[in-house]
Amino acid sequence: MFDSYLHSRLKPALNRLVSVVDQPGVSPDKLTLLGFAIGVLALPLLALQWYGAALVAIVLNRLFDGLDGALARRRGLTDAGGFLDISLDFLFYALVPFGFILADPQQNALAGAWLLFAFIGTGSSFLAFAALAQKHRLDNPGYAHKSFYYLGGLTEGTETIALFILSCLLPGAFVWLAWIFGALCWMTTLTRVWSGYQTLKRMDHSPSGEGE
Repeated sequence: MFDSYLHSRLKPALNRLVSVVDQPGVSPDKLTLLGFAIGVLALPLLALQWYGAALVAIVLNRLFDGLDGALARRRGLTDAGGFLDISLDFLFYALVPFGFILADPQQNALAGAWLLFAFIGTGSSFLAFAALAQKHRLDNPGYAHKSFYYLGGLTEGTETIALFILSCLLPGAFVWLAWIFGALCWMTTLTRVWSGYQTLKRMDHSPSGEGE
């Protein structure tokens, strides 16, 4: 919901910061991989209930996610880089709830499973529409800097990271946060499926079969 709003405001700061790391030995893909490696550390840290350290890993992961995109825009976006970035993003989003489940299976398992179930809905609807939007060459004005079409909703990246941060700061509230956020994710999934279906249905019935 807030992704397009924040991206336009963070972009200048990221561009200034990435100018420091724009060196011959540094590539967007390397930043993506390094950021993911840091993010993976959140899993054992959460399992050990070291929530402060896990929060640092989560924030650094998101910082590198912004830097790799900024560097890619400087050098030119690639399909391979975009694929790598979104694939590792979704893996990262899944490992954080799993980390909370490992931290306290008795208390967190059901709510964590609900959250992961909801992430499947948002992720599958997002990626399925992105693939078909590319086929129909649909414009993506809200996220023109992305490698492929971004279909918005109530629970986007910004809201998901806010959930992770709150959960690390208030681990005892994870269960309620997960149930509530999972419900919002399903609202996002339903609206994405409906709006995506209607959009693609119009494309199928247009004379050229493509967007304008």
